[in-house]
This record gives sequence, C-alpha cells and structure tokens, in this order.
Amino acid sequence: MSALARRLRLGMVGGGDGAFIGAVHRMAARLDDRFEWVAGAFSRNPERADASARALFIPPQRSYHDWQAMARAEAARGDGIDAVVIVTPNHLHIPVASAFIAQGIDVICEKPLAGTYAEALALAESVSTSDRIFAVTHPYSGYPMVREARRLVAAGAIGEVRVVQVEYAQQWLTEPVHSPQASWRDDPAQAGPAGALGDIGSHALHLVEFVSGVALSEVCTDLASMVPGRRLDDQVQALLRFDNGARGGLWACQVAPGQDNGLRLRLFGSKGSLVFDQQQPETLLVAEIGQPTRVLTRGAGAHGQPRDALLRLPAGHPEGFIEAFAQLYWDYAERWLARATGRPAPHASTLLPGFEAGLRGLAAIEAMLRSHALGGQWVKLEH
Repeated sequence: MSALARRLRLGMVGGGDGAFIGAVHRMAARLDDRFEWVAGAFSRNPERADASARALFIPPQRSYHDWQAMARAEAARGDGIDAVVIVTPNHLHIPVASAFIAQGIDVICEKPLAGTYAEALALAESVSTSDRIFAVTHPYSGYPMVREARRLVAAGAIGEVRVVQVEYAQQWLTEPVHSPQASWRDDPAQAGPAGALGDIGSHALHLVEFVSGVALSEVCTDLASMVPGRRLDDQVQALLRFDNGARGGLWACQVAPGQDNGLRLRLFGSKGSLVFDQQQPETLLVAEIGQPTRVLTRGAGAHGQPRDALLRLPAGHPEGFIEAFAQLYWDYAERWLARATGRPAPHASTLLPGFEAGLRGLAAIEAMLRSHALGGQWVKLEH
C-alpha cells in the first residue's frame, strides 16, 4: 500500500489502563485522524497489558508482555508499527528506544529523555547515524501562540533577549500522595536523580530555549524536598545564564497550593517583552517600549495565520493541551511522509522536538544537580 494511502501505525510501551500520559498520547494521535494504534506492551503485568490492549481493540497477538519481544516481532511484520511511543518511567526510556531504533522503528519518547545525560549520550551515535525520526514530547511547544511567540522573537519584535523568567508550579504533591504516578516519580531507581526538576522543570527549560532562541549555558541551583520522607526534589529555584549574555530564573514546584498547571514564560528584550501563560493558551501578551500592551489572540488577525501550527478551530472556540499535543503528532506525520516520498518537510514539522532537545534538557538537569550538590555554585552545561 502506498505510504500516502494509509494511517501511520503506532505501538506503545507503558501507558496501560489508568496511566494519565498514555491516554493523552492516544487521544492526541487520533485527533487529526492520521494514526492508528495497532500494538503495545502496556504493562509488566500480563493481565493488565492484555486488558489495556482489548480496550483499544488491539488483537491479542499484538499485545506483548515485554518490549524486547515487541520490537523484534513488529520489525518482522509486513504491517509492523511505524513508530513506538515510550511512556514508561524514565529509567526505561533509553533501553526501550535502543531496542526499537536497532530494529529500524521510529521513536516518540516522553521526557526527560533518560535518567542521566550519560545514558542518553550512549544512544546519540545510533540515532544520528540512522534515518530514524526520534521525537521527544514537549507538547507546550505545540501551542499555536508559543510558535507565534518564537516567530516574533526571531523576527526581532522584542529586540535582543536580555531577561528570561520561567515558572512551572503545581499543587498535586503538596501532601504525601500514594499513587503509581507519584510513587515512581519519587523513586530514584525509576525517575533518576531529579524529581520536579526532571518532571516539569524539563518542560520549562525546553520552552525557554524554544521560544527565545538563546541557549542556556550556566546555572546556579537550589533544590529541596519540602514534604517529609520525599526522596527527590519537589521545589526548584535556579538562576540562569545564556550564551548571548541574557540572565534569568527558573522556579519549578509541585508543592504550590492553588497552582494546577502554572507554566508561565516571560521574555524581556531591548525593545519589548512577551508573556505566555499555559493556562491561558489562546493569548500572548506583547509590549513594546512606550506602547500599550497588546493581547494577541489565536485565530485572529495577522497572528491568526496558520504559519507554524494547525489552527483547527476559529477564534473564540478554545483549543488547549490536547490540540497542542496533537501538533507534535502532526509534525511527526509530516516528517515521516517527507522521508517516505523524498520531498522537503514543511517548516512547521521541523519544530518537532528531537533527540538533541532531549539531550540538552538532560545537560541542564545534570548541571543543576551538580550546582546544588556544590552548595549553589555556578556550573556550566555539558555540550
């Protein structure tokens, strides 16, 4: 069958029944009707794995009880998966990705890319020498107004970026939480050495570089576990230095009552500023020196043109997190089709976060961990 005449086939490792992010991936991939879910190793528990597959109408022969068997079997099928979606705890990201890359299957991986920078670096050569697409799901980069912010900054709308402030605050771990999602995130053997820093700080750091176009170069960090008995950080404060001389700050916190998913980015430049608030994703605040602050709205006026992201609904019909997540799947599909047909990929699809973005995120996390261990000294990022 022609590459252009079918939906792309996806398989999932992890993300079984009851897992939040697995369900989000499945909804997002279906939104533009370009994918179908055909296989999975949804759980280490065989009964849960098979029950999850049945709920998704996946036939029993493609419900796997371990991901190694899935990689081998899917690669051998004429109708095997085009990409595997990895939504396991962090310590399995690189082993699973390695197995599927070795079998010639694309990878769509949750963040952070690995437990440690060294683990990810060990896979870097295999990724770079293959023709496989490797995507890391930073869905906040899929919001139309985030991509419009990136375009405006690149066009010089706020001048040279001088000051960066980013925060990501949540309340869900303010008290001890006993759930599978909370438990593995506080287990260094599964999550790696970073808690809130890896879970939400990685999103904030990616958003900064994605929009500003400047690269983080040095950090000074204080980490804390505010809930007694918690093993990994739930509160992060960091000072940031960038390669162009800009300065900034990061606050990532999961013990902030009243904050559901408070991701907020502010950029201040030599000519103006802009603000994006993930909980108000339809708008972007832009200010120029001496001028009133403007509110730019998705789908309206010159900033409503579908340049770098899909605009699925007219202005006034709100789009949100699922649509932003779906943008990454649209980007991947366009990259896949460009490779299959030999045509250039649309510009928007080149904004899909890849392996390098995941590696940079880990470099930032490890520099912050080292800074904290050294009592808050400035530490440069690995390159």
